[in-house]
Amino acid sequence: MLDIDDYTRIARQAPPRATRSRPSMALKLGQKGVVSNHLADKIITKEAAMRPILRALSVLAVCIPLLAQAAEVPRTAHGHPDLQGIYTFSTITPLQRPSELAEKPTLSEEEALEWAAYENRRQNRDLIIDSVGGAGYPPGVISYNEFWYERGTETVADRRTSLIYDPPSGRLPPLNASGRERTAYVQAMRRDSAGPEARTLNDRCIMNNRTGPPMVSGSYNNNMQLVQTAEHVMIMSEMIHHARIIPFADDFSAPSPQWAGNSIARWDGDTLVITTRDFYPEYGWRNTSPQMVVEERISWIDEYTLDYDFTVEDPNTWDRTWSARMPMRRMDDQIYEYACHEGNHGLAGILAGWRRWEMDGKSEGAIPSVDDEE
Repeated sequence: MLDIDDYTRIARQAPPRATRSRPSMALKLGQKGVVSNHLADKIITKEAAMRPILRALSVLAVCIPLLAQAAEVPRTAHGHPDLQGIYTFSTITPLQRPSELAEKPTLSEEEALEWAAYENRRQNRDLIIDSVGGAGYPPGVISYNEFWYERGTETVADRRTSLIYDPPSGRLPPLNASGRERTAYVQAMRRDSAGPEARTLNDRCIMNNRTGPPMVSGSYNNNMQLVQTAEHVMIMSEMIHHARIIPFADDFSAPSPQWAGNSIARWDGDTLVITTRDFYPEYGWRNTSPQMVVEERISWIDEYTLDYDFTVEDPNTWDRTWSARMPMRRMDDQIYEYACHEGNHGLAGILAGWRRWEMDGKSEGAIPSVDDEE
């Protein structure tokens, strides 16, 4: 059943289609009280007792057209919502709430503009001094210059300070004992870098933290294509050109673990629900365990926007689940093949670089690329 927030969200004017040269603002999610009583307030009545009735009528006057609008969801020949298209999920809103915003789940319009300007400066690779480092890079190591980055430049439009909404802190739950033990093991393995298996899945061009599931906005290639048939749904992430071909099924038929897990899809009303489990390896996405289960929920908001909501459960990493959401905005550009050379040509240099760090006595203490939290 739709509530006032749903009516408000649907009533928002659709943003323009997104382009890579100028990402559009994310969907404005509803705020309580936006569907106001302004119609009733404009009606002059002699009896104050009539105000509640007039206010109720004003809400109905707004809601009835919106209900009709909400029913106009495009559908496939199979009767389900047509979610197909190419979308971008780029945003400067981080997955986790920054510590400096710990007490602010949302920002005012002025604060959001100020914080976005600050983050855009902080993450601008052209402003990093080589000898100092910054934005996750140690001194002397600088990634591509700013031209190649495609991160979002604005916060999500409801101005949340994190994509995570549960826990209310906007942060990942603390690691449990099993999660801490595995993280320590992975960090030690990365530090030794005895062979290619010790490097990240990113380095090896196998998977990426934002490839999915779940999909999370990052530095670039925050784009995906969704295709539907009666039996399958396909989600292709531009990052490392990874395609997930997901059957509509009631149970999991593939017993072997996979890099992106085994996924099945179903419809919950008009919401596409994808459940994924059986991940490989032991230190997979964000050092999670093979027992991780991810549920993604994708729903149609308007012709330009999908709502992407996901929940992660991994009892061998956290003692509770956590959830995040972000808008996906339709774009006119195509998905391009991602050429990942690190795993083909760069890996030898990466391992050689670690050996040089050891020879120079720099392998002790904190190493940003290994020890920094994302």
